[in-house]
Amino acid sequence: MVALMYHDVVAPGRDDHSGFPGVDCARYKVTHDAFEAHLAALDDSPEVIITFDDGGRSAMTAADALERRGRRGWFFITCNYIGATGFVDRVDIRELVERGHVVGSHSCSHPLRMGHCSRAQLLDEWTRSRATLESIVGEEIRVGSVPGGDFARPVALTAADAGFRMLFTSEPTRAERTVAGLRIAGRYTIQRSTSAGTIGALAAGAWIPHARQAAVWTAKKFAKRIGGSGYLKARKLLLGHGDDVRWGDAHR
Repeated sequence: MVALMYHDVVAPGRDDHSGFPGVDCARYKVTHDAFEAHLAALDDSPEVIITFDDGGRSAMTAADALERRGRRGWFFITCNYIGATGFVDRVDIRELVERGHVVGSHSCSHPLRMGHCSRAQLLDEWTRSRATLESIVGEEIRVGSVPGGDFARPVALTAADAGFRMLFTSEPTRAERTVAGLRIAGRYTIQRSTSAGTIGALAAGAWIPHARQAAVWTAKKFAKRIGGSGYLKARKLLLGHGDDVRWGDAHR
């Protein structure tokens, strides 16, 4: 299975109008024209799953673009931000489901190092986010995605305990595995610099773009593992921006 991980679809120069603000987050926001080109490159690959993390307001624009090509997306919502500036509200979430899109959890507070959170926080993030979304859409929520790209076995175990059946990670892989009865699927990360040619190659199973993403993902995983809580401070320093968002583990 090939799954692509998007975040927001925005107009040029309007990065902070949807989803989380800041320099780092902007790297994962694509323009409308780029997204249309990406979808065109996928016309011969209807089986590719297109996902969106965070729950930015541009989910509605992305849904329109998907539907014009007969597609539906998977939208993962950071529940603490529902209705906040730049994010979808309860009406939007219900509408996405009514239009045939999949809605799932992206946690409550979006910890950047979720794999390092305590079991108590993990269970709370999954349980409360699932309950929040179910209260909005009136049906079971069984899918989620891991925020921050930081996955560890306890993340899956607590998601399974909270009633989830499928969890998407940021690991660039087409392979699936199972943990405690929970399906674990990887995704390829799409940035604003990602070309339509790369999208088509990933959908076709090309080795080179897969290897590039795998190398970057492995390096980030290593940095988070050895960096401890200092990883967040180093990340902010290297990116040259301030406290744009208080992530769910920023105080830890």
